Amino acid sequence: MSLPTEEQVKEKLTAVIDPELRRNIVELGMVRSIEIKEDGQINVTVSLTTPGCPIRSHFQDAVVQQVSSLDGVTGVGVGFDVLSDEEKAGLMQTLGRGKLPQGALAQVKNVIGIASGKGGVGKSTLTANLAAAIQAEGHSVGVLDCDVYGYSIPRMLGVDRKPEVNAERKILPPVAESGVATMSMGYFVNDNAAVVWRGAMLHKALQQFLEDVAWGELDYLLLDLPPGTGDVAMSMAQLLPQAKIAIVTTPQPAAQSVAARSAEMSAKVDVEVMGIIENMAGFTTPTGETFSIFGEGGGQLLADELEVPLLGNVPLSEELREHADTGNPLAIEEPDSPAGQAIVAIARKIIASTPRELPMIQSMDTSAPELAPKLGKNARELPLV
Repeated sequence: MSLPTEEQVKEKLTAVIDPELRRNIVELGMVRSIEIKEDGQINVTVSLTTPGCPIRSHFQDAVVQQVSSLDGVTGVGVGFDVLSDEEKAGLMQTLGRGKLPQGALAQVKNVIGIASGKGGVGKSTLTANLAAAIQAEGHSVGVLDCDVYGYSIPRMLGVDRKPEVNAERKILPPVAESGVATMSMGYFVNDNAAVVWRGAMLHKALQQFLEDVAWGELDYLLLDLPPGTGDVAMSMAQLLPQAKIAIVTTPQPAAQSVAARSAEMSAKVDVEVMGIIENMAGFTTPTGETFSIFGEGGGQLLADELEVPLLGNVPLSEELREHADTGNPLAIEEPDSPAGQAIVAIARKIIASTPRELPMIQSMDTSAPELAPKLGKNARELPLV
């Protein structure tokens, strides 16, 4: 049986992606070398962005899985080294980033932004409740409060303490009673102090919350995004190319049309919209009468317009607001209430539509670019595995 060519091996490696950068390792220049031996043994060296990469074993498994599927391969060895400073600088320029991720989010399986076109639609309340509901389903969850000006996640999840710092100088996210890990600007300012920042400072703060926080292994990281299509939303798209967003709207046409702008922005920056959540979908009185205070059907119309699923309709609920104010999510305290049931159902839809493992393999792309140059002068070799 004939041996595979280097081009065939390279083609297989275009299916192996960096889960933080969301591009394949050939495109990123992370394939240092390919050695094909006469007995069918293939040795591949992968260059990492950091020597302490927490998902090194996942890269190894993905490379072995892809290369071993070629005819004539009798074994696959995977070695690692670290990109040189010059190579890192080139990669940052290619990606348009001022800094490469250091692996803080490498063990986060799913990143989901909860967005809205306008304020006042209950986005933060739903973010807190969805996080608690997903955690209650047996999945590890973190919430990053990206609404720097209107931070509210600590209060809604009942967290009232400052973060600590570990021995590696990483910030430890405070954990709510529900088990949800949290991070917010609210932990770093005096009680309800206003934050007066401009775009560059917002970007830097968001980057620090993503990269300098010890998130660890998470099934889901939910981002409570500020309303609109401003600086933070664009920073998220740049820093988190793996993220998806769910858009919150109310039923009225005015809110629906504004929410559509969030979807338009997402399309421009290549962020996938996973679905629409309609909040304040109707109010039911104690006597059983139902009133559509904010209209009806807007969420479904928006979902149809964008050709994405309507994840659910959450009724207008005084209890939902009261539990958010006291830091006890309704989805946990009263899951059988109408709003609680709706939120739990949406949480289960999100779980069903997202991967359970780290996204290391993608569909094949046959138009892979050339391999990176040979070992840079400052690169460090790590042992063959």
